[in-house]
Amino acid sequence: MKLVRTKLSGAYIIEAEKIEDDRGFFARTWCEEVFLKKGLISKIVQANLSHNHKAGTLRGMHYQRSPHGEAKIVRCIRGAIFDVIVDLRPDSKTYLKWFGIELSAENYKSLYVPVNFAHGFQTLTDDAEIFYLVSEYYHPESSTGLRYDDPAIEIRWPLGVTEISEKDSAWPDIITH
Repeated sequence: MKLVRTKLSGAYIIEAEKIEDDRGFFARTWCEEVFLKKGLISKIVQANLSHNHKAGTLRGMHYQRSPHGEAKIVRCIRGAIFDVIVDLRPDSKTYLKWFGIELSAENYKSLYVPVNFAHGFQTLTDDAEIFYLVSEYYHPESSTGLRYDDPAIEIRWPLGVTEISEKDSAWPDIITH
């Protein structure tokens, strides 16, 4: 596997390096040793699965406040999504900047989302499934988010929003946090 830096400090694209033969291929998608050498969080305490019926469905932008901040490794295992992260670290050079990438069952890419980043995605296909590993247990009292269309961030989603939860559409703008 190969870790590729994104434009946001500490966030990486994880690219599978396939070893192929007549049967198919093998690829490592996570390795604690590699993550530790890069100074990334390698503790995994939960694995989550999200299924989404319609293209255009938007989930996010979610994060957990301290002391329960969480790192994530996100992969699309069916269909395709546009995965987005926003740097919420006030001391970072990329504070309030966003990064988006297409993750799909076909490209085998994953995204490492550092602590103190908001995360969300929009489905690009019907019946998209997302599998993600999380470094912290879910704590409802620390769970929060920001608006997917916050004017201070200006995320450019590829599709019109067809489905979004009431909760996700009601997150406040970042300047009101």
